[in-house]
Amino acid sequence: MIKKYSHTPLDIPLSYTVFRNPVGLTGLISSPEGLIRLVNKLADEKSIEKHLTQLTDGNISKKAAHFKDLIKQFSLYFDGKLKTFDYPLDLRLGTPFQQKVWKKLLTIPHGKTRSYKWLAQAIKNPQASRAVGNANGKNPLSIIIPCHRVVKGNGDMGGYTGGVSIKRYLLKFEQAI
Repeated sequence: MIKKYSHTPLDIPLSYTVFRNPVGLTGLISSPEGLIRLVNKLADEKSIEKHLTQLTDGNISKKAAHFKDLIKQFSLYFDGKLKTFDYPLDLRLGTPFQQKVWKKLLTIPHGKTRSYKWLAQAIKNPQASRAVGNANGKNPLSIIIPCHRVVKGNGDMGGYTGGVSIKRYLLKFEQAI
């Protein structure tokens, strides 16, 4: 049985911004340690507040300038000029198992896909394909941590928290399918 993970609200300052890219309006939330949450397909800028209140009841500030480098990296990525993001990440929202899965996702090369079975074997837990699928689905930093590059063993797309249409778009964009 997989334990459900829940966290208490973070007692740290968070900064955020919202920007537009080819997959829609995206929100970025950062702790002092690094990017802690990325939210795709926001309806509008105000809808980021729901995600902020789930993370903290504390100090929140909008700081577009703080994310200037990361937004530039997204621009380069969507221009086909960047394969790997270089920005500090804060993975504290995940369990140790989820963090292990997310770190392994970072090793999947741009333009390639891997199966859930491969991912389970890569973290040295070959019986955990379903658990790695669940951890993959809880990835708080999609695109940067490329969970979209994981597909079913038979090559089928599988699910994607942001919607299968975004997953298909990203894989086609990266020429992985």
